[in-house]
Amino acid sequence: MPVSSAKATKKSAFSCDQCRKRKVKCDGHKPTCVRCTRRSETCEYKLSPTLSYTQKLENKVKALEHALSIAEENGSTSDTAEQSPSSTSTAAALPPAPTKRYFKSIKGLKLDRKGAITYHGATSFFQLPSSDLNEAFEGQSGGAFETLDEGNRRKEKLVNNAWQQRALERFLETPEPFQFLLNIHWCWIQPLFNFIYRPAFTRDMEILGPYYSHTLLNAVLSHSARWCRYNAEIQFLLEPYDNGALFSRQARSLVFSEVSTGHPKVPTIQSLLLLSAQECSAGNRTQAWLYTGMAIRLIEDMGITFNTGRSQLELNLEDEDVEIRQRLFWSCYFWDKMVSLYLGRTPMLQHSGISPDQITLDDSAENELWSPHGVVYPEGSEYPPTMAHSVTCFRWMCRLSIIFNEILIHIYDPTKPHTDAEVRACLQSEEHSLKQWWEDLPNVLKIDTENLPQYCPPSHIVTLNCLYHVFKILLYRPMLFQKDSMKGNRPRANAHHLLECISSATSIITIYDLFCQSFGFEYTVLSLSYGIYTAASIFLLQIQAASRPDAQALPRLRFCISALEQLSVSNPVVESALGLITDSLSKIRPDILPVVSTNDEDKIANATLQAETQKEFLSAESNHTGHRTGYLDYPEPVICGSDPEEFTISDETLEAFPFLTPIDAAFGTSYHQAF
Repeated sequence: MPVSSAKATKKSAFSCDQCRKRKVKCDGHKPTCVRCTRRSETCEYKLSPTLSYTQKLENKVKALEHALSIAEENGSTSDTAEQSPSSTSTAAALPPAPTKRYFKSIKGLKLDRKGAITYHGATSFFQLPSSDLNEAFEGQSGGAFETLDEGNRRKEKLVNNAWQQRALERFLETPEPFQFLLNIHWCWIQPLFNFIYRPAFTRDMEILGPYYSHTLLNAVLSHSARWCRYNAEIQFLLEPYDNGALFSRQARSLVFSEVSTGHPKVPTIQSLLLLSAQECSAGNRTQAWLYTGMAIRLIEDMGITFNTGRSQLELNLEDEDVEIRQRLFWSCYFWDKMVSLYLGRTPMLQHSGISPDQITLDDSAENELWSPHGVVYPEGSEYPPTMAHSVTCFRWMCRLSIIFNEILIHIYDPTKPHTDAEVRACLQSEEHSLKQWWEDLPNVLKIDTENLPQYCPPSHIVTLNCLYHVFKILLYRPMLFQKDSMKGNRPRANAHHLLECISSATSIITIYDLFCQSFGFEYTVLSLSYGIYTAASIFLLQIQAASRPDAQALPRLRFCISALEQLSVSNPVVESALGLITDSLSKIRPDILPVVSTNDEDKIANATLQAETQKEFLSAESNHTGHRTGYLDYPEPVICGSDPEEFTISDETLEAFPFLTPIDAAFGTSYHQAF
C-alpha cells in the first residue's frame, strides 16, 4: 500500500467524524474541514486528543524551542564560539563571517517586461531611492520558513517527476556517439559538479523546453569527447565531427548568440560552466576565466544568487524552477573555487545569509546504481553496481568548498597582502573546520586509506576525498615557509604541519591508485589531476630538504610523475604542471626523471605499451588496495600507507624546509591550445 494510503486509513484524534467514517485524510481545520466544506456536510469533532498524545506534542514543542534558542545563540556569537581565551586574539584577525538572515522576499528581484527574472539593487535605474537600504529585503525570518507538510509535498512532487523522467529515458532513441558522450557526463561529471538538472534536461530535450538548448547539448558533447581518445569505436564515430572539435565550435558560437540577445536562460549558464571546464583542462586560461566570469555575472543578473523564499509565487516559479536555481548557484560556487585554485586567482562568488539554501529536495539520484560507463572489464571481474550517493556527495562538497573559500581568501588571494596574524588565524579556524567536516562526513562517503575497500567507490566520492586532502595540504603547506616576523629569521618547520602534508599527499596517491585499479586513468577528472600535482609538490619538497635519497618520497614522486604524464593526454594543462616538477627535480635528481613526450600520439602509444608490459603484473591480486581489473592501464603502483607513525622526519629536514621555494599552487604558466 502506498504511504499516502496508509496514512489516510490511520485514525487521527484530529479527524472529523465524517472523514473518519470515509477513512480519508482530514486537514483538521475548525470549525469545518475542507472536505466537509466541499461536500456541504456537517463537520463534527467527536474525539478529543488523548492525554499521551498531548504530552508528546508538548515535549516536542519544548525540544524544538530549546534547539531554536541554541541555534539563535550560536548565530549571534559565531565570531567567538568555540574559542579558547588564547585563540580570541588570533581569530579577531579574520573578518567576521556573514550572519545568517532569512528574508521573505527581495525587493529588487522581479519579472521584467518580457517575463524574465532579473535583479536590480537600490542604486540602479530600476528602483526609486529608499530611506532604508534594508527595505530591499521585505520581511524577516518568519516568512522564510515553510511547514513540514508543504516541504514534503514539494519533495514528493520533484522525486516522482525525476523517477518518471528516468524511466522515460530508457525509451529515448539517441544515436551514437551522442548517447555515449551523454552517459560520460552523467557518470563522471554530473554527480559531483551538478551543473545540469537531469530530469528537466532530458524531458526538455524531447520537447525543446526551457531547460534544454542546442548550445548546452553541444557543450556537453564537446566536454565529454576528450575522454574518448582511447576508445577506438567511439573515435571512429567522432571522425565526421572533427573528433569532437565541431561540438566545441558550435557551443561557442551558439552561446555568444544567446548572450547577444540579452535574454540568457539557465542552459546558457550551464553551457558557460562546461566550456570553462573544457578550456581549463586544455590549458586555455583566459577563455576558462572569461567563461566562468560570464556564468557568475549571469546568475547575478537572473537573481539566482538569492534565496527566493516567498518570492516564488510573485516570480511565477514552480518547485522545479526553485530546485534548479538552488543547484545551479552551488554548482557555480563550487566551480568558482576550483577554477580560482587551478589558475591562482581570487574567487568571485561569495555566499551570504540570503544565498540559496544547500537543500536538495529531489534526492532521487541518491540511491541510483552507479557503474563506470565506458570501462570494459574481463568476464567475471565486472565492477559491481554501487549506490551512487550523489546527492549527499554534492551537499558535502558544497560544505567543503565553503571552508576552502576561506583558505583561498585569507592565504592565497593574490590581490592583497596577508599579515601573519591573518594567516595564523585562518589556520586555526579552518583547521578546526576541516577536522569537524571529516568527523561529520557520512561513512558512505569516507575512504579510509588504512582500510581500503575491495572495490573503488564511485568517481565522485574519490574526488571528494582527494579534494579534502588537497585542501589540507594547501592550508598547512604555507606554514612550512613562515618567517618569524619578530626576529626576522626563519624558524624550522613545524613537524605537525609537515606530517599533515605528507599524510594527506600519501592519502591522495593511495586513493588514486585504488581508482586506477578499478577504472583505469582515462576518466580522471581535472580535480584528481590537481590532487596528484599537489601531492607531488610535497614529495618534491621532501627530496629537496633531504641531504640523502629519501626512500619514502622517491617512489611516491615517481608515481605522481607517471600519473601526470598519462593524464596530460586528455588534460593538456597538466603538462605545464609536470614541467614545473621535472624542472625542479632535474636540478637535484635528474636520474629519476622519465622520458617525457610532447606529442599526443606518442603519449597514447607509450600508455598502450605500458599497459602491455604491465599485463602480467596486473593480473595478480593486490595486497593493499582494491580490485584488479586485469588489463587497465595505470601508473606503477606504490605500496605505501598513510599512517603518520610510518613517516620519519629528521631535524635536518625540518631545518631545511623554511629555506625551500615551493612550486606554484596554480597549474603553471605554460599552456597549449586545444580544439
